[in-house]
Amino acid sequence: MKHQDIIEKMTIEEKAAFLSGKGEWQTRDFERLGIPSIFCSDGPHGIRKQAGAGDHLGLNASLPATCFPTAATIANSWDEELGETLGETLGEEAMSEGVNVLLGPGLNIKRSPLCGRNFEYFSEDPYLAGKMAASYVRGIQSRGVYACPKHFAVNSQELRRMAMNAVIDERTLREIYLTGFEIAVKEGKAKTIMSAYNEVNGVYANENKHLLNDILRDEWGFDGIVITDWGASNDHALGVAAGSNLEMPNPGLDSARELIAAVESGKIKMEDLDARVDELLDAVLTLHANAKGKSDEFDKNAHHQIARRAASESAVLLKNEGNTLPLKAGTKVAVIGDFAFVPRYQGAGSSLVNPTKIETISEMISSYDLQVVGMSRGYSRNGEEDAVTKKEALDIAAKADVVLYFFGLNEDSESEGMDRTHMRIPQNQINLLQELGQVNPNLVGVISAGSAIEMPWHHYLKAMLHCYLNGQAGAGAVLDILMGKVNPSGKISETIPRRLEDTPAYRYYPSQERTSEYRESLYVGYRYYDTAKVPVLYPFGFGLSYTSFEYSDIKVTDDKVSFTIKNTGNCDGAEVAQLYVGLPDAKVFRPEKELKGFAKVYLKVGESKEVSIAFDDKTFRYFNVKTNKWEVEDGNYQIMIGASSADIKLTASIMKAKTTDTMPYDKAELPSYYTGKIESVEASEYEKLLGRSIPDGKWSGKLGPNDAICQMYYARSGLARFAYDRLTAMKKKADESGKPDLNILFIYNMPFRAMAKMTAGAVSMEMVDGIVELVNGRFFGGLGKIIGGYFRNSKKNKAYEAKIKEAK
Repeated sequence: MKHQDIIEKMTIEEKAAFLSGKGEWQTRDFERLGIPSIFCSDGPHGIRKQAGAGDHLGLNASLPATCFPTAATIANSWDEELGETLGETLGEEAMSEGVNVLLGPGLNIKRSPLCGRNFEYFSEDPYLAGKMAASYVRGIQSRGVYACPKHFAVNSQELRRMAMNAVIDERTLREIYLTGFEIAVKEGKAKTIMSAYNEVNGVYANENKHLLNDILRDEWGFDGIVITDWGASNDHALGVAAGSNLEMPNPGLDSARELIAAVESGKIKMEDLDARVDELLDAVLTLHANAKGKSDEFDKNAHHQIARRAASESAVLLKNEGNTLPLKAGTKVAVIGDFAFVPRYQGAGSSLVNPTKIETISEMISSYDLQVVGMSRGYSRNGEEDAVTKKEALDIAAKADVVLYFFGLNEDSESEGMDRTHMRIPQNQINLLQELGQVNPNLVGVISAGSAIEMPWHHYLKAMLHCYLNGQAGAGAVLDILMGKVNPSGKISETIPRRLEDTPAYRYYPSQERTSEYRESLYVGYRYYDTAKVPVLYPFGFGLSYTSFEYSDIKVTDDKVSFTIKNTGNCDGAEVAQLYVGLPDAKVFRPEKELKGFAKVYLKVGESKEVSIAFDDKTFRYFNVKTNKWEVEDGNYQIMIGASSADIKLTASIMKAKTTDTMPYDKAELPSYYTGKIESVEASEYEKLLGRSIPDGKWSGKLGPNDAICQMYYARSGLARFAYDRLTAMKKKADESGKPDLNILFIYNMPFRAMAKMTAGAVSMEMVDGIVELVNGRFFGGLGKIIGGYFRNSKKNKAYEAKIKEAK
């Protein structure tokens, strides 16, 4: 142990208390031992340090910070250098605000476009997500702050995220849902990891030894600390034994007593407790030392300019008929859309940033060489029809050469705590779009949305610029692209399907009850569409430019592929070249092609460059569930260089030798997986893939502490069902208003046990047991436990605090 001298001086009460937070964002400090407190803060795309009362949902105001584009946006840049630059600025701002651990980036896989938190996640592809996450981590940690990639692992839905069991086969777990984290740890050297709320194959992520010990620490060599998501601890003692260090936010001292009792009973070893304390001590002391002499200031203007560059590089030109863009100087334009006045530039929930300033199209467009014939909001942001505003917009549009239409998902369409139920943008915006097309066919759509959306209306637009959620400096970036000051170079990091029903997890997402079955296996995003030959609207990796590029001269060696790219157009620009690898007629089922590398190449007009993309340990591997190892199948692998997953420019091949004779599957037993047609996998076939029975996830009978509060629908207690009805009514009212209540959503989906984990010690697990008894119809027995437990908990907390104060 690194800090045995300190640990030997600590009482067991101090050790146990140290492994839980003392407040919403801080760790416990012990003055007599010289152990300081460190501060954690949300911030995947900006620092969200709350000045007053802390809350994890983003409800209370935070200090001003630069709001950068979200991860979903930056992934479209395919630019690791940009990711590192953003990380550096995030780390600098964190340090200036006294934040030691930045809770991000988020790199969960976009299993379905419906996940409400997809705006915070990089991609549907684990390789791209991992590379971008690693670049953020390197940048953040270069400033003395620890990055905390999240949520480890298989956290792909918001619905009942704290009371959901992800049922997944080992190969899919490794290849799709863990590879990004592996890259962030091995290449980014992440020093903290956040464990997820959900169970993974029946074991909560925070106490899952397979995840936290076997894979994270033993296989990947992670030597940092694991922090729970806020309220994600189930059994604190099992978490400590599995390798989890810090339970957040502030469960009070009930959790500490749980640890002491676990040691005394032999449930866990003192060595487990000491190991977690030692790891946490190392982080706390290192971070405290890093922060000495820190600056309290950062250059707001310089960071704003970095945010603009990031937005510029991440915008994706999806359509440009007749070279409508860039706009010519002096073009008469109509500016239509509420987002031109009040931009949609970030998501909602725990990542909500209080920006240092916000650019708007309506205020900035006058500084560009355009004739603005008029501006109108055009539609109501809340989805209601507004005839007066619509008529104003149509009248203005009729006078213009080009209509710039700003539209997309509103703030309440995608948020932490809730999943989307469809992929449509509000209908009133589409109604206006269609009517604008009747008065002026020269429509340029500028889209703001953090997730993939259905676009059956795209033919109304001559040009379409998808900006995702582009941060506080997005307006200037958009105008620079529209005018040609910046050549767009973004490529979408997720497929845009034709319709929701075409998505691979459509029949499996989200979990119907407690169990979420990942029956689509490896076939996520383009892996499915390309293999099963399902047409899409815009393929993974797609994006247009104002210039054109030519690919040639592919060469393959044992360790890399090389090729030449030439800018054959009329302006300077950047191209994202993508390496895909496939193995036709493979014995082990696999997608038709998989991303295994990429390079963003900047070229002047007429310039050529030779580009090399190295093969690495992930290029040819698959996870063999029989050998329980990464293996390589023998065969003639296709090496494909593409401008997108659907636009392969160059192909070559390379022979690879096998690493094992042990084959993991019987092809006859898995017909859906060998064809990629996984839309309706039968339970019997899925069980063959799993190698075990599908667990029963149905709710019935008695409710337990790990069941969600929304499941009080099944309660035997009339009082509990009444409470459920009231909570549901409040949720429904908020949803119908267009402004979902995050607090209600969190309560609605959280398990009963979370009351003991997120109330600063006011509620103990004994009291939770009483609440569950009451809900199950034992009113007086439950009430007695709640009341008695309250007084016992209070008494025990005071006694514990006294022991800590008396320690010498």
